[in-house]
Amino acid sequence: MFEFKTFTGGPFATNCFLVGAPGGNILFDAPEGADACFTGEKVGLLVLTHGHWDHVADAAAVKRRHGCRVVCHSDTVPMITEEDFFERQGFPLSVEPVEPDALVAEGSGQDFLGLKFDVLEVPGHCPGSLCFHAPGDGVLIGGDVLFNGAVGRWDLPGGDGGLLMRGIREKLFVLPGSTAVWPGHGPSTTIDEEKVSNPFLRTA
Repeated sequence: MFEFKTFTGGPFATNCFLVGAPGGNILFDAPEGADACFTGEKVGLLVLTHGHWDHVADAAAVKRRHGCRVVCHSDTVPMITEEDFFERQGFPLSVEPVEPDALVAEGSGQDFLGLKFDVLEVPGHCPGSLCFHAPGDGVLIGGDVLFNGAVGRWDLPGGDGGLLMRGIREKLFVLPGSTAVWPGHGPSTTIDEEKVSNPFLRTA
């Protein structure tokens, strides 16, 4: 398994992961406090799993400090480039705008600084939600799609519970059962564990 560090920050206890790659460090998501936490690290790439405020609050600060590239799904772009996006949705939240350097779409074997990930698009919690599966390392960086004993909420703008459950079953539950799931909130889990015990998705 690749080397990584975890930070949990912001008012919603949001996880992010700094993963070592051959070409530098990759930071998956940037919750509030991530910039200060990783000041002493060199971030070569910031990958956003989705555009909700708690996952992108420090994205602009991280890019400014490290000069790194920022990549995300096309549906994430307005959430990180429009300062008042969340205020227009009825939430008292604003984000420092940051421009993405490239867009990421679903596809297998995509290269991120020398690490290969299968990118899975699983909306329903948020439009453009992406999960990053490293099959060689048995890890899924899942954002807010699948949690330990729960799933991402779908009552926010753009949410769709049926779409979310279908995506989890069709795209995540077909992964090897031993796959470690690193979620956007809470402790890690495995695909097999969630198949058996997740009350939203129990199959056994």
